[in-house]
Amino acid sequence: MSLSRRLLPLLLSGVLAAPVPALAGGFYLQEQSPKETGRALSGGAAAGDDPSTIYFNPAAMTQLSGIQTSVGGIILSATAQQSNRGSTRSVPGLPTSAPVTGNDGGNPFAKIIPIPSFYATAQVSDRLWLGLGVNAPFGLKLDYDESYFGRYDSLHTDLKTYNIQPSAAYKLSDDLSIGGGVDVQYVKVTLTNALPQLSPLLADGHASIEGDDLSVGWNAGLFYTSGDTNFGVHYRSRMTHKLKGEQEISGLLGPLAAANGTFAANAPLELPDIVTVSMMHRLTPKLRAMLTARWYNWSVFKAITINTATGTSVKDMHYHDSYSVSAGGEYDVSDRLTLRAGTMFDRTPTNPQFLTTRVPDGDRVWLSGGATWNMSAALALNLSYAHTFVEKANIIRPDHYYPAPATVTTTTLSSASGNADQLAASLTIRF
Repeated sequence: MSLSRRLLPLLLSGVLAAPVPALAGGFYLQEQSPKETGRALSGGAAAGDDPSTIYFNPAAMTQLSGIQTSVGGIILSATAQQSNRGSTRSVPGLPTSAPVTGNDGGNPFAKIIPIPSFYATAQVSDRLWLGLGVNAPFGLKLDYDESYFGRYDSLHTDLKTYNIQPSAAYKLSDDLSIGGGVDVQYVKVTLTNALPQLSPLLADGHASIEGDDLSVGWNAGLFYTSGDTNFGVHYRSRMTHKLKGEQEISGLLGPLAAANGTFAANAPLELPDIVTVSMMHRLTPKLRAMLTARWYNWSVFKAITINTATGTSVKDMHYHDSYSVSAGGEYDVSDRLTLRAGTMFDRTPTNPQFLTTRVPDGDRVWLSGGATWNMSAALALNLSYAHTFVEKANIIRPDHYYPAPATVTTTTLSSASGNADQLAASLTIRF
């Protein structure tokens, strides 16, 4: 057997460890309801005043009479900036490192990121309600310039999920309801990054991985009202995906060329359990206050493991469990017009020791406002705006490529900052 053949499994093991940590950071999309966006998601599991409650707590469907639908979407405009703080790469056989140069990558987010949603509820009897929700609860898309200084950490990221949730709710009494649903979720992921050559004078290689999966989860909730005060609690199960697809390596030269090629690959992906607790209180017949707290079991996302016919690579991520807390209120100016506002603190699940430019994430604070215009008894227009402040972060990202003595270590040192704006609209139709 030739030397290159003997090196192939080792080279692939080293190469595969690099592009996959890309799937990191807070890629949960809070933006699942245009109406909820206006109060910073503070209505959550307790408001029960819009068909989007199917996602937040299907038990609260019992507050919606007849047949109702909500069709809408959110336009997300995000910006992120990266600043090189002295990124380096090692050179096999030399005691010193070489600087990694390049531009700042530009704003990796698209100018407009649409997040659509659809919800429908139907009152079957005095006790039973049925519903259906269609949305995208996880997602991320970034594109950096090819000459970006952090290109060994990330270049292109595209994660999409599509979630279909048939649900049911049942009134146990006039005050207490239960509800739940099944989540049928499709996920597709594409990740790319540059690969270093043994010599920094050579043009970079390239790595990409693409895979998809369809999995099933569940959710359940309770809803209680005392008249002036509503309480809700909701649990959404983790989603266990097993992505299947291909890993492609290209452009490696010299002894590394044995790793070039396309290989079948699979990777497990754990998405977190989510627990929501909410309260809504009617201060006056026209004024309502809302509070919601959420817990995300992100610690299930411990590592990314890639399996191919040539071996297995593991990249530790060590996500932390996280939480968000939101408060808001709304006021009925008239029978036709309702105004609302809210704020939320959303803690990032990322581990400071494993931050990546793939998801330039930090703790976030929302400020939002919105309105509902009841055009008739059957038709309502919801409009919302939210601005998200994202905490700045210093990224120190070491990645190791290839087995000794050919090991190359790239260390991406970056200062990351960013923010986001949301414009949301939906139509609620009542039959």
